[in-house]
Formats: sequence, structure tokens, C-alpha cells
Amino acid sequence: MAAQINLKPAREKAGQEFALVEPGAAASNARVLFDREGGYFTVPFLGREYRVYYPSGRAERVADGGQAPLADEIVLLHYLTKCSPRSVEEVKIAFQELPSGSIYIGPFTNRAIRPLVSIFGPHPEALAEAAKKLGGWEVELGDVGVTVPVLPKIPITFVLWEGDEEFPPNGNILFDASAPAHLHTEDYALLPGMVIWEMKRLIGL
Repeated sequence: MAAQINLKPAREKAGQEFALVEPGAAASNARVLFDREGGYFTVPFLGREYRVYYPSGRAERVADGGQAPLADEIVLLHYLTKCSPRSVEEVKIAFQELPSGSIYIGPFTNRAIRPLVSIFGPHPEALAEAAKKLGGWEVELGDVGVTVPVLPKIPITFVLWEGDEEFPPNGNILFDASAPAHLHTEDYALLPGMVIWEMKRLIGL
């Protein structure tokens, strides 16, 4: 419950900013659909589709109408609000290359890199399996590398090195060079962790 309470100010601010967007431009920038009659965006996120109502910002799962978790709703609102016309560039950058990335490297390491290594380091083959369940694909990086299309313009790449007798397993997470144009660096500090826990859930690790 405490985590939910802490998210409420962020949700309130995200909702206020979202209510100011022009829906047609936001849909075009984010590469999603906006239903003017129904007053909602349809956004694929983490393997599910969500309806995000304008201007309230309420987000629900298309499949069953269930309310999106608060953290997911905030990410969806940030994406629809901030996403720019810039295209995905297929050039990968490290977290530290994001604006002020060095400031958030601690939370990013604790909430993303460490879970990636601890969950999938002992089961590297499971990373590719889990990514595919989210529409992802393998890439030639590390011992196992995958890219997951988390949002239409937000591909995130997860890389594992299996380790050996001398070195423990290690990992890294990479972003598209266009990433700063679509979400804030604070979002990227948290978003990969959300993907990792969803991948873990999908394959029952």
C-alpha cells in the first residue's frame, strides 16, 4: 500500500500534463490509435493492449477491462505525453548516455541490472523464451541478447554474459538512441525492471 501511496503524486502530475496534449498529434507521435468517438488511445504495452481515456488518463486492459496498475498507468501517460515525432533509430546506447543518466544509475542498477542477472543469469536460455512471449527477438550481443518492444517506440535490449569459473554472470540493458525523445530518464530507470519481472512471471521462474 505504501508504494501505491508514493505513486499518487506522480500519477496526479502525469494526468495533469496528459490532459493538455492534442490527441491526434499524441497518437501520431506515439504510433498508436486514438478513437475520437470513444475518447481513448489504444496502446500496446508489455504484451498487452490498454485503453487510455482522454482527458482523464484512466487506463484499462482491453482484454478484460481491468484497471491498469498505477505504475503502468503512469508510464502510459508519460509516453503519450512526451513521445515526439522522432523515429526509432536502431542505434543502441547505455543508460549512462541518457540525459542525467549518471544521476539515476544507482536506482537503475538496483531495479534493473541486478534483477536481470539474478533471475536470468542462472537460466540464460529462459531470457530468449521470455522475450519472445512479449513479442521480442534475439540479438547478437553477449552470450544471450534480446530486444523487447515495450512500447511502440521503446525497444529495450537485455544482454547477459553467462560467466565462468573466474567471473560471475553479468548483464547490461541498452536503449535506442531516440529514447530521450520519448520518455524521461527517470522512467528508463524503472521501466526495464517492470519488463524483467513480467518476463519472470511469464515463464514461471
